[in-house]
Amino acid sequence: MPGGLYVRRAWVELLRKPPASGPVVFFENPEPTAAMRCAPAVIVALSLLTSSALAAQQELRPAPSGRATSTVSLSVPRAEGAAEAPPTTPPLTIVLDYGQPHLRGRKIHTDSLVPYGKPWRTGANDATTLTTGVDLVLGGTTLPAGKYVLYTIPTAGDWKLIIQKPAGQTAEYKPEFDVARVDLKRRPLTEPVESLTMWLIPSTAAGKAQGELRLAWGTSLVSTTWTVK
Repeated sequence: MPGGLYVRRAWVELLRKPPASGPVVFFENPEPTAAMRCAPAVIVALSLLTSSALAAQQELRPAPSGRATSTVSLSVPRAEGAAEAPPTTPPLTIVLDYGQPHLRGRKIHTDSLVPYGKPWRTGANDATTLTTGVDLVLGGTTLPAGKYVLYTIPTAGDWKLIIQKPAGQTAEYKPEFDVARVDLKRRPLTEPVESLTMWLIPSTAAGKAQGELRLAWGTSLVSTTWTVK
C-alpha cells in the first residue's frame, strides 16, 4: 500500500478516537500581527543607521593635540600608632594643566612652532596653568596659593619660566601680567620625546613636601624645584 494511504488512514482514526488525555488541538497559521508586518522595515532602518554610523566613523580624524595634567596630592602623614587623621576637604593639590602638542615629524625650534628667545605658551590651544592649594616656592620664588599661567622662553641652553597671574591669556604673551621669572635648567636628551610632557614629581625626602617641575619635548628636558612653603 502506498505510504500516503497509511497517513490518511491514521489521520481518520485519530479524528474518530481522540486520545484519552484530552482533545486534540489543531493549530492554524496565525494572522501576521502589526509588529510582524513592521519587522522588515525596522530591519532595513537599523541597517541604514548602522551603515551611516560606520561611514561617519571612517571619516573620524584625531585632533592635532589634546590636554594633559600632572597632579600632586598633599596630606598630613600619620604618626605610628596614631589615629587616622580626617581627610582634608577638598584635598590639597598642586596641578599642572597643559595642551599637549606632538612633533609628527616637525622640527621643534622653528618660528612657527617653538622659536628660540621668544615667550612660548608652553603647550597648545588654551594656556598652560599651575594651580596650587598651598603657598608654594617655585624655583626660589614664593607663590601664594592660587592659579597661575605659565610661559617659557626656550634657548639652546637653559630656559626661563614665566609665571603670570591669570587674565584670559592666549598664545600672545603680555608682560604686564608677569609675577616672576624662574630659571629652568636644561639637560639634552639622546632620544627625542614625541609629545610635550610636563610633570610635577614629588620627592620622598624628609621635611616639607618638595619635588621637581619638569618639561620635556624634542631633545630638551628642563626643570626647576618646588617646595611647600
